[in-house]
Amino acid sequence: MIREDDPQFRITPFQQMASACSGALITSLFMTPLDVVKIRLQAQQKALLSNKCYLYCNGLMEHLCPCGETAWIPRRVHFHGTIDAFYKIAKLEGVPALWSGLSPTLILALPCTVIYFVSYEQLRYQMKTIYNTTTGNPTQPMWIPLIAGATARMTAVTLVSPLELIRTKMQSKKLTYSEINLALRQVLKYEGYKGLFRGLGSTLLRDVPFSGLYWTTFETTKRIFNKPDSEKNSFLFNFFCGSVAGSIAAFVTLPFDVVKTHQQIELGEKEIYTDGKIQQRASNMQDIARNIYKNHGIRGLFTGLLPRIFKVAPACAIMIATFEYGKQFFRTYNSQKYKEKMQRHQDIVLVTKSSNEDYS
Repeated sequence: MIREDDPQFRITPFQQMASACSGALITSLFMTPLDVVKIRLQAQQKALLSNKCYLYCNGLMEHLCPCGETAWIPRRVHFHGTIDAFYKIAKLEGVPALWSGLSPTLILALPCTVIYFVSYEQLRYQMKTIYNTTTGNPTQPMWIPLIAGATARMTAVTLVSPLELIRTKMQSKKLTYSEINLALRQVLKYEGYKGLFRGLGSTLLRDVPFSGLYWTTFETTKRIFNKPDSEKNSFLFNFFCGSVAGSIAAFVTLPFDVVKTHQQIELGEKEIYTDGKIQQRASNMQDIARNIYKNHGIRGLFTGLLPRIFKVAPACAIMIATFEYGKQFFRTYNSQKYKEKMQRHQDIVLVTKSSNEDYS
């Protein structure tokens, strides 16, 4: 049996990176068409006028899209529902149109996902090793994936946050790489270094609790079912556990998501349509939450529960199942390499021993 914590077979950070990249690509390929159709349906509504933004998500990262004629989402055709939108987009614009906006999103989605998953794996392993060594208890307590998941997400989001602002400008204004430096100087001039982390607080407030709860639920679900290693490492079992964990985490953190979405769209509109010269202070999280509660009550903070679960659950399931499958692949690969190394060593010992006997 190949033990996950056996140093001889444990996968390397580079192999974890490869697994995370594979998961990010596959998740994006599956989830992007669903959200493209959703925002195309939103874009034809009268509420989406000029100088407004809407939010696009491919299952890994959110992406602000400006409305109007200059947007990358055309609005020539009227759609009569989801199925009709799928059909007309594929027929009139070509099948690749279902993956519109994928490339600019992956530019940040891949490094963010790699940092997130590799950090989690490394933190979880180190904390589990210290806990097992100091207590003599071979199990993994629930607080380890909670802390590791929250810390890993906080690290990934914080590191990528300054680049998100530049990416939004590049997508909305089609800036060339030579203009990136100018855009960055504009932000620093008017807002200072804090401008590079605009909206970070609301993102952390949503993503950090989500990640801590997600990994805790995922690891706990795997332990509750107590499957044999052959089934525990299977794609379908990890898909199921990821779906359960994603659904629970999405439900609990939905109010944070609603507030964060409102703030992100507001900041996006200010950034895209005012050239970075913010004329008024952006609404903080407390103001947004208070306004939502005042106008819509507690139900307003849970707006879009089913769409969020239907989006988050499969995205989490595909990502974690692919990631765990990649880890298992590399673990088996490392095991095979170790066996071959030991066999070569044994062959050398036998040859040496035989030569010594012949010499004597």
